[in-house]
Amino acid sequence: MLLAALPPAACAEEVDKSWTANLYFENDLFSETDQQYTNGVRLSWVSPEIDSFIDDPALPDWLRSANRLLTPLDPEPIHLGDDVSRRLIFTIGQQIMTPDDRERTTLDPNDRPYAGWLYAGFGYHTQTRRRMNSFEVNLGMIGPASLAKEAQDFIHDLRGFDKFQGWDHQLRNEVGLQLVYEHKYRWMRESLAPRWEHEAIVHGGGSLGNVATYLNGGIEYRIGKHLPHDFGTSALRPGGDNSVPGRGDPRFRHQWGVHAFVSLDGRYVLRDIFLDGNTWRDSHSVDRRPWVADAAFGVAATWERWKLSYARIYRTRQFEQQDSSHNFGSLAIAYTF
Repeated sequence: MLLAALPPAACAEEVDKSWTANLYFENDLFSETDQQYTNGVRLSWVSPEIDSFIDDPALPDWLRSANRLLTPLDPEPIHLGDDVSRRLIFTIGQQIMTPDDRERTTLDPNDRPYAGWLYAGFGYHTQTRRRMNSFEVNLGMIGPASLAKEAQDFIHDLRGFDKFQGWDHQLRNEVGLQLVYEHKYRWMRESLAPRWEHEAIVHGGGSLGNVATYLNGGIEYRIGKHLPHDFGTSALRPGGDNSVPGRGDPRFRHQWGVHAFVSLDGRYVLRDIFLDGNTWRDSHSVDRRPWVADAAFGVAATWERWKLSYARIYRTRQFEQQDSSHNFGSLAIAYTF
């Protein structure tokens, strides 16, 4: 089992002082459908490394006080020189869910509710070369205040598509809160040939809140030339934002890279507001299935400070009345500066 050697000090310092911006876009039009989880977009910014969530003078006093609750997230180094790196995450995003029949104006009791989720988030990464812990808090609005109808109508007008006619039956306005934790472990990274490697990254965690409550776990396998030193090429899911370069990343050595990846993520779901309906008010709902899984495969490329990836994601049925599984495309662009 091989891990890349530490880079020169100057390169490591450049990595530590860099921001990373991520843009995620998911849509089922990539698979020529327009239903279920039909669109998702998220922008995120990951900060340069900070010395400590508690002691770094760059953070305001109130934030350092709140961060004392998060010290258990620091993974323990297991190798000499395997320092803990800490970063902050800021996100904004929107997700849109619709039933299958866009022309129906009455409520369909056998299909999922119309729903949208507009949110902002704040989180933390703590990582060593083998381990990463992520904690995120997402806060936003579900219902008409999510602007899901307006966003979908705007895109359909631009592209000349027929609009969905049943948005009057969407979930009602509700403040949404989601607490997310995920642990990732670089199980193995081995050299296959000069500049060619493969690796496996396992993950496990969960979500708590009125938006979604679940436990999840899975694995991602990557193989290619000049694999990035990050923690995966995941889709737009909570606990993502894995594309921050680590020390020794080829993006800081003027090396281009390309790799293929496959991933699996399974969830035991206790609550999903987009299927169970509003928490405190009557609304449309369907019979949610407790076990859900995603399988994805795709390709990614890195050059200079850029990382570009595309994946096709297949999701098992989420509720009893659903006729079949669903699939969609996921495009992600990351830039480190």
